[in-house]
Amino acid sequence: MRSSNVSECARLAGPERLPTPGCGGEVNATRQEEFHAYVAERRPVLLRAAKRLTGARAEAEAEDLLQAALAKTYLAWDRIEDRAAVDGYVRRAMVNTQISWWRRQKLDVYPTDRLPDRPADDDHAGRSETRDVLTRALRRLPERQRLAVMLRYYEDMSEREIAETLGVSVGTVKSTVSRAMAKLREFLAITP
Repeated sequence: MRSSNVSECARLAGPERLPTPGCGGEVNATRQEEFHAYVAERRPVLLRAAKRLTGARAEAEAEDLLQAALAKTYLAWDRIEDRAAVDGYVRRAMVNTQISWWRRQKLDVYPTDRLPDRPADDDHAGRSETRDVLTRALRRLPERQRLAVMLRYYEDMSEREIAETLGVSVGTVKSTVSRAMAKLREFLAITP
């Protein structure tokens, strides 16, 4: 164990502490509860981010990626002073882990001189076009409505969380999201 880890482990040692993987020290029981509460609350949002990183592959791969990132976050939990930055820490851990896994993979597709007999099943152009149309429709919304929709459906925040974030009432959030969705439906209906 390196000396910096020894001093870190010494700092963590004390009464009411549980074993910490990786340094032989211990983690405060309340911090462990804090971590468990964080995971229980943010898991759906983080899993959605993991699915985006792993692409259209099996959900199990996204679960594995999230689990690996949460394990890294757990080990660093005491060092993360700003609890508002934990989502960013987990997402960065997922990106780094995914890149590491990607680099370790062997080449599954081997180049050949012959083209395949049938086209690939995925309609990348169609998905790209749909994403482009939706992005243009979102840009047409007023800033507050766009922000409310992104927080609600992209970040999966509750109406209460959005109200706290924006500093408005829950009723204002509900009406803002409702008006924004009506405008999006209108924009998408007239878009060719």
